[in-house]
Amino acid sequence: MKTALILFAHGARDPEWASPMRRVQAVLRGRVPDTPVELAFLEFMTPGLADCVADVVAAGAGRIVVLPMFIARGGHLKRELPEMLAALRSTYPEIDFSLGNAIGEHEIVVQAMAEAAMLVAGSELA
Repeated sequence: MKTALILFAHGARDPEWASPMRRVQAVLRGRVPDTPVELAFLEFMTPGLADCVADVVAAGAGRIVVLPMFIARGGHLKRELPEMLAALRSTYPEIDFSLGNAIGEHEIVVQAMAEAAMLVAGSELA
């Protein structure tokens, strides 16, 4: 069964906001070239999650992993995203959907943010 990974980000009116998300997408595409890695947005930017899912299903994905590119689980991830996934599961009952934790809740990301903060602050933290 072909798996697709959808990075799900908030979105913003400023197109430059998505640059770090697109960099993550590019790194992943380089590391797993046979796996579709797409980027979808909750609002302000396209594609939205439903359009992104339609595209990867049309390309043959039987399993879709949605990874929220959020620092933590707030209202969007507690309420809106589960509702969106319920609708998608209804539309595509043959697809196995999996929802990951917010990227910022993974320990490796917490450690990377702490390391970046220490590098930015430099000797002032010593």
